[in-house]
Amino acid sequence: MMLPRRPIPGRPPLRSIIAMPKLNVGPADRIIRLLLGLAVVTLVFVGPKTPWGWLGLILIGTSLFGFCPLYAALGLRTCPAPKGG
Repeated sequence: MMLPRRPIPGRPPLRSIIAMPKLNVGPADRIIRLLLGLAVVTLVFVGPKTPWGWLGLILIGTSLFGFCPLYAALGLRTCPAPKGG
């Protein structure tokens, strides 16, 4: 049985220490990345059977996480602006 975690006095919670990247890939972009990533990964198994197909995992990963480091470096964002505020 796990005991509930209690905050340690004088120490910030772990969530405030670990900076989670903000989403910068929109829904349409995520679908396109997923489909292209799956298509590129199939090149490893079908067709030219090239190891370059493993680069499709990058597209699949950015699609699943909704965050693209290249977009962040270039200041791009394809997801809609948050409502309110």
